[in-house]
Amino acid sequence: MGDFFQPGVITTLHRLKKGNLDRMETELEFYSKHNPIALVLPSLYSELKEKALKTIVSEVQKVKYINQVIITLGGGNEKEFEHTKEFFSVLPQEAVVIWNDGERVRSLYDILKKNDIPAGEDGKGRSTWMAFGYVLASEKSNVIVLHDCDILSYDREFLARLCYPVVNPNL
Repeated sequence: MGDFFQPGVITTLHRLKKGNLDRMETELEFYSKHNPIALVLPSLYSELKEKALKTIVSEVQKVKYINQVIITLGGGNEKEFEHTKEFFSVLPQEAVVIWNDGERVRSLYDILKKNDIPAGEDGKGRSTWMAFGYVLASEKSNVIVLHDCDILSYDREFLARLCYPVVNPNL
């Protein structure tokens, strides 16, 4: 079976006509004043070296409607965590790196486990869960969007199409 096959109900947001990126971004900027948007990027340290993530950062730098960028880092040591913070520091939005293998986050996982609230196994799911928790606790964004960090065809339109149906109150 091809990599594209996914069983079950999958919602696809089709592009039925050629989009107008400028119009969509203008509306997103307006709507995001009332519903600030957080972008969650689950990433492995190894992805920082890849072209896909460099393109994603370059495109997100141009976006004015994203309030926060939360990078949830899987793997990596302290030096790599510091490098990751530096890598994402070019973003004009508030950028926060959650180091899931760091001592402070590991201690949170231990507390949860001791209180019979396990956060699950190490991986993208738990990392994403931690990032969502951070966004909710920070109370700076009302909308959370998420995508992987290995999208080779990434551009601003991709992000706008991801955000638009969630932020636009008319949809």
